[in-house]
Amino acid sequence: MLRARPIHFTSRPEPWAELLEALGLVVTKADKDWWEFDAGSGRLALHRVAHESTQPDDGTTMFGVEVGVLDEFARRTRDDGTIADVTEAAHGETVQVTARDGFTFLADPAQRAADGTWSTSDEADPALAVVATWVSPDVVGSAQELRNIGARPRSSTDESATFTTKNGGILRVVHGAEPASGDLAFEYDGGLEPLLDRLHGAGIDSRIEDDVLYVANPDAAAGSAPASIVVTGT
Repeated sequence: MLRARPIHFTSRPEPWAELLEALGLVVTKADKDWWEFDAGSGRLALHRVAHESTQPDDGTTMFGVEVGVLDEFARRTRDDGTIADVTEAAHGETVQVTARDGFTFLADPAQRAADGTWSTSDEADPALAVVATWVSPDVVGSAQELRNIGARPRSSTDESATFTTKNGGILRVVHGAEPASGDLAFEYDGGLEPLLDRLHGAGIDSRIEDDVLYVANPDAAAGSAPASIVVTGT
């Protein structure tokens, strides 16, 4: 079991929830400072932080995945050549994956749906996929790490590589000077115009340019976050 599930840290969870629901995600968990949203493919967590927080940064996204049995996932990942250790985090037991470029990310335990499967909500827009991005100076090596955790290669160039996952969502590696989590993004399997209409209907500023949908980022007011969330068509 493997699913993309990045975590977005924000001091503005309410406008983020409105944006995500307009995109077609469905809230499946809502606590005081933690929300989970299902897309047709993949899942996104929102974590409330203080305004202008630096630990973690307000308006940033953390690369992450969900898996089934932690011990089994860690064993298989190690057998394939990537460091993976079951550990205790503030939110509970998890697996920390350490890549050869020094990047680390967490593989958290997934919860089964009401029907006993690993599927996301059938109320979410089936055409929308969550994209978790890893920035790395070694795209080839980091792509191998994603193969080692069970991701399925989809496309690659000298500057990037993308992977699908068995249980939903896209994992992407892009070239950069230092290893880090990249910005949150989405993919949409179909024409972007109906999605644009839905966003405009919810009062959310958005536009299409060169077959890419740009959606106003609720965190941009802080000054450090990107101005737009990107949705690419497939």
